Amino acid sequence: MRAGQRRMKAAVWYGARDVRIAEVDVPALHPGEVLVEVAYCGICGSDLHEYADGPHAIPVAEPHPGSGATAPLILGHEFCGTVAALGPSVTGLTVGDRVAVEPNYRCGACPRCRAGEYNICRHFGFAGLMGNGGMAEYAAIPAYMAHRLPDSVSLEQAALFEPASVALHALRRAGTTPETVAVIGLGPVGLLTVLLAAERKVPYILAVDISAARLRRAAELGATGLIDPGSEKDAGKRIRELTDGEGVDVAFEAAGSETALRTCLAATRRGGRVVLVGLAPKVSLDTFDMVNNEQSIIASVGYRDTYPELIRLVAQGGLDLTSVVTSTIALDALIPHGFEKLMAGPGNQVKILVDPLAHRAEVPLRTSSDGRSEARL
Repeated sequence: MRAGQRRMKAAVWYGARDVRIAEVDVPALHPGEVLVEVAYCGICGSDLHEYADGPHAIPVAEPHPGSGATAPLILGHEFCGTVAALGPSVTGLTVGDRVAVEPNYRCGACPRCRAGEYNICRHFGFAGLMGNGGMAEYAAIPAYMAHRLPDSVSLEQAALFEPASVALHALRRAGTTPETVAVIGLGPVGLLTVLLAAERKVPYILAVDISAARLRRAAELGATGLIDPGSEKDAGKRIRELTDGEGVDVAFEAAGSETALRTCLAATRRGGRVVLVGLAPKVSLDTFDMVNNEQSIIASVGYRDTYPELIRLVAQGGLDLTSVVTSTIALDALIPHGFEKLMAGPGNQVKILVDPLAHRAEVPLRTSSDGRSEARL
């Protein structure tokens, strides 16, 4: 295949409520880039925000410094696939390699990059939000984004490395492994935080969400206590009751709301820590109790150096990230069976994967009654 000479299907963002499944050129490769035939691309909450009322992160007026791109651009940053072609000067990869894509742009030259903190690079961004991404049959990415997979790691597992990396980085930001944690908000990242906390042998994991289906799934992933704030007058108080009045060592705010943050602070012990993972635009806090309790609020953005650990854990057979996947759909079904279904409310859907090569028109892959994916139609 000669890159740039063929056409492909892609989900192209033009504006709010204007994402088009279009025929576009297979991207030509620049020096240092590889072309990936995409196997799966997950739908992220960031994609939903861009679809619903963007742009938020998508560059419109000025090109993003990491990608040089402006809208319209191809969505999708949770993706994996097979190397289809190598650009000039690429080493260490071979056509046919199966790879997980770590979609962070980084400059490598700013103070944070030189310190190894590339997730807070001065020019940080994501392929699929600030540049063309993986909701397409093919994606051109910088070679540094590609992590080769061992035979024991499936592409289905690799499709979850990006959201699992968000959860893993948040756990690292929490500091030493705590004895008690609460996870507020059980979207994909919240559920993966539960799963990875359990993998780290955290003894007591409280999961909080208004969705009964997501609470059940959290229990399957290792949560030892479940709380529905819709049926509890004070979820923070209930968490304290369940921890003998002490509160948890660490609470993860994974819902992106002021209410969830207040619950985290109410649920966290003196000297404890709240890790912000969700994206709440503005919050108002009474810091009197927070200061008197010497609590800390720590932000966690993206991830760094997480893919090697996730590859190792999955390869060893002790971690199944696909347990959060509830549906796999064709690219043509992205809007009705992906974006619109997730925006309709929590329901049974958690993580929906897109298979750009499925070419199954307008119908999702079959799902079971609890939302788990079963088989292709």
